[in-house]
Amino acid sequence: MCELLGMSANVPTDICFSFSGLLERGGNTGPHKDGWGITFYEGKGCRTFKDPEPSCQSEIAKLVKAYPIKSVSVISHIRQGNRGRVCLENTHPFTRELWGRELTYAHNGQLSNYHDLKPEYYRPVGNTDSELAFCWLLDQIREKYPKRPANMASVFRYAAKLAHTLREKGVFNMLLTDGVYVLAYCTNNLHWITRRAPFGKATLIDADMVVDFQQETTPNDVVTVIATRPLTNDERWQKMEAGEFALFKMGELI
Repeated sequence: MCELLGMSANVPTDICFSFSGLLERGGNTGPHKDGWGITFYEGKGCRTFKDPEPSCQSEIAKLVKAYPIKSVSVISHIRQGNRGRVCLENTHPFTRELWGRELTYAHNGQLSNYHDLKPEYYRPVGNTDSELAFCWLLDQIREKYPKRPANMASVFRYAAKLAHTLREKGVFNMLLTDGVYVLAYCTNNLHWITRRAPFGKATLIDADMVVDFQQETTPNDVVTVIATRPLTNDERWQKMEAGEFALFKMGELI
């Protein structure tokens, strides 16, 4: 299985600490060595870094780890391939345009009997069940909402409803964002934590790294991190239940 990492914050925030822990699981402390990727949103734009190499030894990953890009919405993924070969086009996250906005998605799990998913407008570039499911999901959203609705939260709630259908085909843990909202959907393994004042220290599970968030934040900061498995060993993470979804905006659960 792959692993997911997401962030929603009320101020531009770097994800270097959490990303450092995730990287180690990509071939060092974990078996997810079939590529990695991360997408950062900055205003209406987003920048994506991907590499089919294991994240623990990727030079591009080292660059991202050392380059504190600040964003309010981030999605990252490390891959343990089961559908589709190990190559750049099969590396998550995947991004598509909808209503003039870039939507980014990453999936953890494996689907079966998914060949009845036949998207018409959005087409996969690679050959994974994950990207096919993303294209189908966006097709369904586009059909229900031909124009961008005033209330984007309703779009993400509908996406969660569609995720229920995909979960019937296997394991479907998902992160989806438009750079404002971040949706987390759980089938079997997803956790989240919201950090706010008073901030404290945290220690990574997978790397010898400690951060004192009080030194890195202001009292008004709110940052939520979502991960397949908890990344720190001295904080209380919320475990999601099967079929549960959580929608975040500006770091807050809405």
